[in-house]
Amino acid sequence: MGATAVSVELGRKRIVRDIDLAVRAGEVVALVGPNGSGKSTLLGALVRDLPLAGGTVALDGEPLASWSSTELAMRRAVLPQHPVVTFPFTVGQIVRMGRAPWAGTAQADDDDREVAEALDATDVATFRDRAFTALSGGEQARVMLARVLAQRTQLVVLDEPTAALDLHHQEVVLETARKRAAAGDGVLVVLHDLGSAAACADRVALLSAGRIVACGPPDQVLVPEVLSEVYRHDVEVLAHPVTGELLVLPRRDWSPPSADL
Repeated sequence: MGATAVSVELGRKRIVRDIDLAVRAGEVVALVGPNGSGKSTLLGALVRDLPLAGGTVALDGEPLASWSSTELAMRRAVLPQHPVVTFPFTVGQIVRMGRAPWAGTAQADDDDREVAEALDATDVATFRDRAFTALSGGEQARVMLARVLAQRTQLVVLDEPTAALDLHHQEVVLETARKRAAAGDGVLVVLHDLGSAAACADRVALLSAGRIVACGPPDQVLVPEVLSEVYRHDVEVLAHPVTGELLVLPRRDWSPPSADL
């Protein structure tokens, strides 16, 4: 997928300006930035949920507008930030909805296998027969991710997939993103945790006030000077003494509780 000079307006206000961004097969691209920087708006434009005020978005070398809804659903799967399900479908039914684009095709023969693998990958197989509306917020988030995985497309777009999850399941999501990239798919993921972005992404795109201010490998984008300016808070970036992974830490003027308490 490639975006060229993409701009988006909402209510006559330009939210996203002149964005160039590519997501290639076999890589994870993390989109990061402060609240209100335009991340979800940009994603909406990239997946054809929002109209463009300028620029172009292409998928498989063709403009998004040239694909029918079904053709598009065969090529990219999207996890929105706030998915809504109001009917008491079961977990299994929700995940199987991800297979809808393949109905009537040879790939429909893989439905049962793809659904089972997605349920297992997101750790929701044990309650596949439970009503979706009876689940906790974190459980629902994992079910919706399973639906996206079951769709089995070459591009996966995830908007804050770790937001409602505990530590273990956050790691499951990041590992899943890496596995999809290793299998040759492209993954675009919005993350707030900069350490998670550094750990899982091949490239990081840093968005501020509707513009990409830096894009590249994590160690070139997640640098203290840039992050401190964009987030308006002093930030330091350290290498983990054992793993070498980047640790992005806010500098605090207040003192944490004493260990003696």
